[in-house]
Amino acid sequence: MALRVPKTEIPTTLSDIYIEQFGAVPEPLEVTFHNPKVAESSGEFGGKVAEWDACDESLKSFAHMAVAAQVGCSWCLDLGYFQALNKDLDLAKASQVPRWRESDVFAPLERDVLEYAEAMTNTPPTVTDELSARLLDHLGPAGLVELTVFIGFSNFATRGNAAFGIESQGFSDACEIPLAGRPEVAA
Repeated sequence: MALRVPKTEIPTTLSDIYIEQFGAVPEPLEVTFHNPKVAESSGEFGGKVAEWDACDESLKSFAHMAVAAQVGCSWCLDLGYFQALNKDLDLAKASQVPRWRESDVFAPLERDVLEYAEAMTNTPPTVTDELSARLLDHLGPAGLVELTVFIGFSNFATRGNAAFGIESQGFSDACEIPLAGRPEVAA
């Protein structure tokens, strides 16, 4: 798939920061920088989201990857695997997120988080009272609020990338985790 909006130049000072952090400038930034206010606001909010700490980092990481797999954002899965490696998260679990229903590596709480991420991503959302109650019991109100808004932010990022035609950029090559696809659904 080709980018639907071409990349644009970003300031060298900014590109240097991303190259140091990721080894390359993220394509979503190169696309959104056509409107610097949008790019900067998105980056600022993303930075604030990364500071939240009421919910376990691995749960949020798996949730973001579940959203990315459902929406079809290979770029977010690619970066998610890279971040899982750099945050010392369980790479075996990360590699199974797109196929979590068929995998036996996830604990019950992780499975609930993955189900919640998918249910929030559905249009219309399909979150149930029972699932919310289980998560509330495990995460507490602050944790569930954080997880919910984090998944909302993940939808913002993944849907934008998919709409722009942004695909995997190769960040996960360092992880030696192949980008897993969702299982085919029988018609």
